[in-house]
Amino acid sequence: MADSKAYSQTVLLACVASRLLEDRRSVFVGTGLPMIAAMLAQRTHAPDLLIIFEAGGIGPQIPVLPMSVGDSRTFYRAVAASSMHDVMSQAQAGYLDFGFLGAAQIDRYGNINTTVIGPYSNPLVRLPGSGGANDLGSFCHRTIIIMRQDKQKFVQQVDFMTTPGYLTGPGAREQAGLPYGTGPYRVITQLGVFGFDEHTKAMQLLSLHPGVTIDQVQENSAFAIQIPEKIQISIPPTDEEQRILIEIDPSGMIIKR
Repeated sequence: MADSKAYSQTVLLACVASRLLEDRRSVFVGTGLPMIAAMLAQRTHAPDLLIIFEAGGIGPQIPVLPMSVGDSRTFYRAVAASSMHDVMSQAQAGYLDFGFLGAAQIDRYGNINTTVIGPYSNPLVRLPGSGGANDLGSFCHRTIIIMRQDKQKFVQQVDFMTTPGYLTGPGAREQAGLPYGTGPYRVITQLGVFGFDEHTKAMQLLSLHPGVTIDQVQENSAFAIQIPEKIQISIPPTDEEQRILIEIDPSGMIIKR
């Protein structure tokens, strides 16, 4: 059943991200919206989704939204209370199907900057850095990037490459020694959902969120985004999804009331 009540942009993004996750797959999640999306997927269409946290929680059945990846609730009914070392080793071994990432900048090939804005030696802004983002972007089978879209974030060339996307285009990841078949999968913004062309590896529009136009997508990017012939419209959150999101985040940490 489609939505019958108003929803926030955050709710829409959580639902869109959740629907990308497949049952009986593994997903590495970080604090905030990725947690919400993974928990929603596990309670709807992907009950056997294996959720993995950076601090070592593997396969928990999370009761309510944790405050961070080290919150004790990330180990609730988990199959393992492991460590950051083990989780990153699993990424290197090729066991992580999906990985969520954020970005301060992204370019047409999905390369990500979370290190500095401006020259590295004399930056205008110093950002948090990589954390585990480089590991995930290098080794996860499919990475999903959730970020805000504007011309300062969708850039011709990132100021610093923290996490590799498709580097300079087709074959570049493999030439750099990264595993075949890995790389950026989807980019979710407040305007729509983007993928990457199978042949050129350049970013392309897949779906628009309700009420958004193609012109708005192009106006909020410093590079030309490929527009295929067929473009979908993101499905609004259902009543059931919105009900579950309130159960997941009863205090409104992410899903504001």
